[in-house]
Amino acid sequence: MNLTRMFSKYALVTVMALLSLIPFYILLYLALNTPSRTLFNGFVLLPDFHFANFSQAWKVSKMGAAIGNSLIIAMGGALLIILVSSCAGYAIARHHNKFHAIVFHVLLICMMIPAIIITVPLYTLMKSIGGINTHWAMILLMASNGIPFSVFLYASFIKVLPREIEESAIIDGCTPFTAFWRVTFHFLRPVTAAVVILQGLAIWNNYGQAVFFLTSQEMRTIPLAVSMFFQQYGAQWNLMAAAAVIGLAPAVIAFLIFQKYFVKGITAGAVKG
Repeated sequence: MNLTRMFSKYALVTVMALLSLIPFYILLYLALNTPSRTLFNGFVLLPDFHFANFSQAWKVSKMGAAIGNSLIIAMGGALLIILVSSCAGYAIARHHNKFHAIVFHVLLICMMIPAIIITVPLYTLMKSIGGINTHWAMILLMASNGIPFSVFLYASFIKVLPREIEESAIIDGCTPFTAFWRVTFHFLRPVTAAVVILQGLAIWNNYGQAVFFLTSQEMRTIPLAVSMFFQQYGAQWNLMAAAAVIGLAPAVIAFLIFQKYFVKGITAGAVKG
């Protein structure tokens, strides 16, 4: 009976994993097809292995510059989110007062507001301060989108850490600020990895706001570079898919680096937090 139940669980997990891989297979299938072939032509399980799509997509979409822009914005935004959210989460978790409670609840409310709703007033603001088509403006914008949820993660994680960690550091001569950065922050690697993955990927894949704030060709990010195959060149599915595969590769590498901390960072504060 136990063997049958275990087999059923593994079979269910295997089926779910295979189903989750179908969109990636279709994307890779389209990326390796010739321009004249669609998904429904020929043998559906085997593409044409037309690797020229990748070089053409790289050249036409200027993918190198797009990856550079995405890296700058994603890394800058993630770093700013980590710095602000970890400090705010520490203050909320360790110092209980009405002001911190109000700030925490305001941040929770901000999590419920879709970012696209505030795009128009933000565009007016950014245009007035010269932030259109600049890296720094997109970094600030992406950080403001990701800080509320990240503060929630950090605060929940820090609540389950014993206070003795920083108290012993303070006894040894550290200030509360240095005790946090030199001692406590060392234990926040799992939640920091979770923030890097969640917020980094959100910034990396952002299209809805990038299309408003990055209008010049030189400032295009990966989603904007991929979307040009639907606008300037029509629906060229093979080039679109090839560009998407190229843009997806750095995100997959980052996930593989941080994935061992990801689940722990998401769930560590869930029970006691």
